[in-house]
Amino acid sequence: MKTMQERLKELSEKEQKILEMGGADRIEKQHAKGKLTARERLDLLFDKGTFREIDMFVKHRCVNFGMQKVDIPADGVITGHGLVNGRPLFAFSQDFTSRGGSLGEKHALKIAKIMDLALKAGVPFVGMNDSGGARVEEGVDSLFGYGNIFFRNSRASGVIPQISLIMGPCAGGAVYSPAMTDYVFMVKNTSYMFITGPEVIKSVTGEVTNFEDLGGAMAHNTKSGNAHFACEDDAHTIEELKKLLSFLPNNNMDDPPMQPTNDDPHRLCPELETIVPDNPKSGYDMKGIIRSIVDDGYFFEPHEFYATNVLTGFARLNGKVVGIVASQPLVLAGCLDIDASDKASRFVRFCDSFNIPLLTFVDVPGYLPGTQQEWGGIIRHGAKLLWSYSEATVPKLTVVTRKNYGGSYIAMSSQHLGADMVFSWPNAEIAVMGAQGAANIISSYRKEIKAAENPEEKRQEKIAEYEEAFNNPYKAAERGYVDAVIRPSETRARLIDTLEIMLSKTEQMPPKKHGNVPL
Repeated sequence: MKTMQERLKELSEKEQKILEMGGADRIEKQHAKGKLTARERLDLLFDKGTFREIDMFVKHRCVNFGMQKVDIPADGVITGHGLVNGRPLFAFSQDFTSRGGSLGEKHALKIAKIMDLALKAGVPFVGMNDSGGARVEEGVDSLFGYGNIFFRNSRASGVIPQISLIMGPCAGGAVYSPAMTDYVFMVKNTSYMFITGPEVIKSVTGEVTNFEDLGGAMAHNTKSGNAHFACEDDAHTIEELKKLLSFLPNNNMDDPPMQPTNDDPHRLCPELETIVPDNPKSGYDMKGIIRSIVDDGYFFEPHEFYATNVLTGFARLNGKVVGIVASQPLVLAGCLDIDASDKASRFVRFCDSFNIPLLTFVDVPGYLPGTQQEWGGIIRHGAKLLWSYSEATVPKLTVVTRKNYGGSYIAMSSQHLGADMVFSWPNAEIAVMGAQGAANIISSYRKEIKAAENPEEKRQEKIAEYEEAFNNPYKAAERGYVDAVIRPSETRARLIDTLEIMLSKTEQMPPKKHGNVPL
């Protein structure tokens, strides 16, 4: 019988062999590609000495194609838990140096186990994806593995934050789990996501493309919207992940983490008195307004490069986390289109899931017109935003900074969709439509213009008449649709005072299994 010392030595030897992953040559190749190894990534993520690995000794049981002779350390994925900035987190990290990080039955079950534990513990879950895809030798067992993960992504959604880091290839079935998580980070030049690769596309359709154009970080950050962040390297990705986690609660029963600030909650913002141009056709950067108002001017922006006519992101007001949705007048005049509607809708639903109050800044002339928008389903996509704001029960505050017309007025967190407090600046234009369009549509105006000696002069007169009568915040305020017309410089103080009193808000939804979102 072996002594304890002999058994401890045996344990150390087994651990050491697994810690070597795919071996020195493969680790060197990983580094040569500008990528860290799976274990190096975990070391960067977790507070020093806090990561606890589980299922280190799991082995595959495949005997097809001589696989019984193949040893894959940790079956190609490292799983465990630890602390990130003192807060708990579960994570997996696929090891590309061990059989390309390919996913088989046991590999997937390791991931599924920590997903189950994260859900039970009410702790966020992070996946670091770097895999050649399904382990073909295991056949349908690898598909069983993917399905198990997808099922858990769905069950955990809205209960714990789920975040994916794409840090290498991610193809075929592997891409669907990241798409089901809340946020996706990608690394420029070293990470890729696609259903089918360039060679398959060429053989089937004749189209010629490459990895970067098809599924690189910027392709998914600018075109598809499948990714929320494009980072410079692995270390930068993990740094940005930690920033995101600092805004998120552990689960849907917790409040977002408070962060003390020295930024005076009642300071005035005099620069806001001149930030909006007097010419209504001129643009301005809505980020300037946001940074002027929030604590320390810090605005953390997912989806920075996608559907840039609307902004989404996190900030704090007097130390309390808020989710911000804002029109961006510099892009498409801030119009809502298909992509912007999707982007804002998903963000609103995420914030509502995790008790993050919503703050909406509005300067929107309408939904973007055109055949491509109509044929692409702007009606359905636009309805998602109406749905999301209506469904959200967190505190909802709205500030109208300039234009606010028509259907987009309703969609951008109007009082009619449940906004708790709507503020307007005195230069705001809240109306069914702009004066130019009204002059063309209102029948009495059209008759007067047609009968005039100088129709264009009369048209300009009617435009001015309409602007004076309707393009202001006071008609809406008279109806109670705007709760207060405020000085721009007072915006920060008013928002903080309102947020403080609305944090205790409770609102119950009608009993139902779930609604039928216009997907």
